[in-house]
Amino acid sequence: MRGVAGPMADRTERVKREVLVLVALALVVDAVFVVGFYAAGLAHASAVTKVIYTAAWTVMTMLVVLRGLTRIRGLRSGPGP
Repeated sequence: MRGVAGPMADRTERVKREVLVLVALALVVDAVFVVGFYAAGLAHASAVTKVIYTAAWTVMTMLVVLRGLTRIRGLRSGPGP
């Protein structure tokens, strides 16, 4: 049974690492957009500008999350040990 636990533990560690990367990248995207919001002076911008900025922020977050979840799903459903 020792041979089975090794590959399963390795897969679990890779999944955990990808989850941490996913969370870290999502936080980085948020930090970049928050800093960008204030650096560009968007707090005083028109409502339309704020909506466009928020839409761009949402799309970037979605792309990062979809990338991470796709990688995690691939690791979890990949070939068995």
